[in-house]
Amino acid sequence: MYKVLFAASEALPLIKTGGLGDVAGALPLALAQHQADVRVILPAYREVLAKAGQLVLVSSQIDASLPAVRILEGQLANSNVKLWLVDAPHLFDRDGQPYSDSNGQDWPDNAQRYAVFNQTINAIANDRAKLNWRPDIVHCNDWQTGLAPALLSMEPNRPASVFTIHNMAYQGLFSWQQFVGLGLPKALWAVESMEFYNQISFLKGGIVHSDVINTVSPRYAEEICTKEFGCGMEGILQQRQDRLSGILNGIDYDVWNPRNDRLINRQYDYDTFRFKQQNKVALQKQMGLEIDPNIPMLGIVCRMVEQKGIDLIIDLLPKLSRQRVQFVGLGSGVKTFEEEISRVAERNSAKFAVQIGYNEQLAHQIEAAADIFLMPSRFEPCGLNQMYSLRYGTVPIVHNTGGLANTVTDATKANMRDKIATGFVFNETKLADFERAVTRALNLYQQPRMWKKLVKAGMAQNFSWDISAKAYIELYRKALKYRG
Repeated sequence: MYKVLFAASEALPLIKTGGLGDVAGALPLALAQHQADVRVILPAYREVLAKAGQLVLVSSQIDASLPAVRILEGQLANSNVKLWLVDAPHLFDRDGQPYSDSNGQDWPDNAQRYAVFNQTINAIANDRAKLNWRPDIVHCNDWQTGLAPALLSMEPNRPASVFTIHNMAYQGLFSWQQFVGLGLPKALWAVESMEFYNQISFLKGGIVHSDVINTVSPRYAEEICTKEFGCGMEGILQQRQDRLSGILNGIDYDVWNPRNDRLINRQYDYDTFRFKQQNKVALQKQMGLEIDPNIPMLGIVCRMVEQKGIDLIIDLLPKLSRQRVQFVGLGSGVKTFEEEISRVAERNSAKFAVQIGYNEQLAHQIEAAADIFLMPSRFEPCGLNQMYSLRYGTVPIVHNTGGLANTVTDATKANMRDKIATGFVFNETKLADFERAVTRALNLYQQPRMWKKLVKAGMAQNFSWDISAKAYIELYRKALKYRG
């Protein structure tokens, strides 16, 4: 089976800022279950060093161009998957987030930080780190590893490269002056390589130079080839469309499964679905809402940013306040959105409750307690909460985009008749369209027999990482074929 160097800038449970962290923490373990020899490589951030457990120095001599870099070896939690940390304290051992300081400003030396990370990936991939291991595949993820495929393309007898785009909106753009300071090959500053409107783009490096490219859902792979979702790179992606595909992210059913979830008040599955109401009552008590197991409860767990459609939710809440419904929200993001949704909740405290921030237990409790989950994202490369919701019998309402479109089947009359409907889908990110979908859901909720059919179809869906891992192994086969 394949030897895979899995390169990412974050991975659960060590560090996470978004969906990439979920993928990099779960997919390597699923690949290993299919006998792949996977090594995960991450920057040695301060937070990672604190959480990684026992580490051993395995290389302090990468190559002459990286004199201040060491490789520390450990294991990903609860697995035999080797973890390699790129230890460069002057670049990674600092307070703050991986990509930004404690004030939310990008680190000014991000170009250098991730250039060194990518140069180390390239050195290990070509066995110049004295680790006595050479991968068949280098699997890179998002802009932070986009330089690696470009460097690999210049190497003789190189491994094949795979580049996964988790979000086109983040492109790793840096100036000519920063590029010069990196001491990279001059050939990379070219329109046919990494130059992008007089800047260097790490994301473009991955797109142009990888043997195969994929995104985290089939629908998003189509969308990024259009002007609306391509973020200026749609033309480049169209040129490489024969190498582009979409593979849905999986979810961890050991963590997100109401049958064995220890973070919720009462465990349940489809056969004991009546116990779901106990979770609703427990959350109503916890959040100071009216105790009523029959009142429909709407929930959200999301980043409060425009991409997630939080403004649509805020605009809808006053209308919902006049109906017999409850709303529970959890998340953080743009301060104005946080303040607006908090104000609306305070004005309707008998019906609405919102907690700003993130709380893992509350996230699970909302999934288990709510009847309906709102995800009106303007774009969503894959999305995870709609998949969690389906397993928890919490019917999702989603915008017809990206991974949401690939995972939720609209409750039309025909789909209900065929027993394939799993949620509610709306087409335009406008309040009227979103409100119509919510109204449809609330109307169907009043028909318990029909609602139970919808819930049953949703809970039967399977989005396990095992399915995703098989698709990635097939992608690796294609990458090796294209490499020649």
